[in-house]
Amino acid sequence: MKAFARWCLLLLLAFVGLQLFFALRIGSMAFIAPESTAFERSQIWQILSRDGRLPWRQEWQAMGAMSRHLQRAVLASEDSAFPKHHGIWWDSIEKAWDKNNKAKARAEQKAQQRPNASPAPVKIVGGSTITQQLAKNLFLSGERTMLRKAQETLITLTLEALLSKQRILEIYLNSVEWGEGVFGAEAAAQHYFRKQAAQLSAWEAARLAVMLPRPRYFEKRPDSPYLASRAEVIVGRMNDVALP
Repeated sequence: MKAFARWCLLLLLAFVGLQLFFALRIGSMAFIAPESTAFERSQIWQILSRDGRLPWRQEWQAMGAMSRHLQRAVLASEDSAFPKHHGIWWDSIEKAWDKNNKAKARAEQKAQQRPNASPAPVKIVGGSTITQQLAKNLFLSGERTMLRKAQETLITLTLEALLSKQRILEIYLNSVEWGEGVFGAEAAAQHYFRKQAAQLSAWEAARLAVMLPRPRYFEKRPDSPYLASRAEVIVGRMNDVALP
């Protein structure tokens, strides 16, 4: 029993130490921009392993050097309640859960009607806030496990406790992926529109925002009808979004 208790104590100390490490890293981000994220580093490795070269684009910009159209478009598309919630938006998670369950039920029904056909992939809808997305990108892997989700939640709450909403959005916009090797708003504006992030129009900003869930997919399909129609929807929503 004593040996088991020691192991439990060591595990607890390791867990607390890890959370302190995350808290210190996040606290420093109030003053120092992160040089890279865990997601960026994983992408660097994948591209280098495959191509032996690294077409990398990223340039940090302060919030004031980014188009307010882009800020509003990203919030309208990804997390319209961002200024209100404390990192986790339970209504969004509940809606995503219901939508995913309905999608799975439809897929199972089709599979029963056509037993010899290949099962159609089920599109899983996420309910993550911008803070949750940033927590995952900064420190965690892309695996889907309960342990990783629990750690993501703790990091999310730490981000909200130690950083302002404006700083969280600034770090997110400077590190989020917008294509293969394209990270951050400035790199995206240069890559797709040959202009600075501060000069983006409302429609250009909306188009970039719509790409965020699947940036590498839409990078190869710039003429996607969905991309254009969804961008128009986001343009219509942007004036209703409050910035932090």
